[in-house]
Amino acid sequence: MKTHYGIGVAALAGLAVGAAAIGGLYAQAKPPAYVIIDISETLDVDAYIKAVSAAEPNATESAGGRFIIRTNAPVALDGAAAPNRLVVIAFDTVEKARAWHNSQAIREVNAVRMKTTKSRAFVVEGLAK
Repeated sequence: MKTHYGIGVAALAGLAVGAAAIGGLYAQAKPPAYVIIDISETLDVDAYIKAVSAAEPNATESAGGRFIIRTNAPVALDGAAAPNRLVVIAFDTVEKARAWHNSQAIREVNAVRMKTTKSRAFVVEGLAK
């Protein structure tokens, strides 16, 4: 009879250890990050396009970014009007997104973007996988 209790306790202990290990693995996974660039108005289309085409998409892809959305036609469903242009770029982590943002090529693009558009850019964490 004692053997049955021992086997039962060992099985429960094994389940507990396994559950803790799986929980630890999920906790280690960092959520993806998304850079969102919202351009409400373009003041100098030619200068903006020239700056973006000189660096993109190579600078983003070489930094590990993946374009999710690049559109000049967002449609407002409610609230304020939709932006003139919307870009969403996915990165594996917030750290990679920040490294991309701080790269020389993107700093140059952003300097032109800030002069030629009314826009904002920010990074958000997505849901962990």
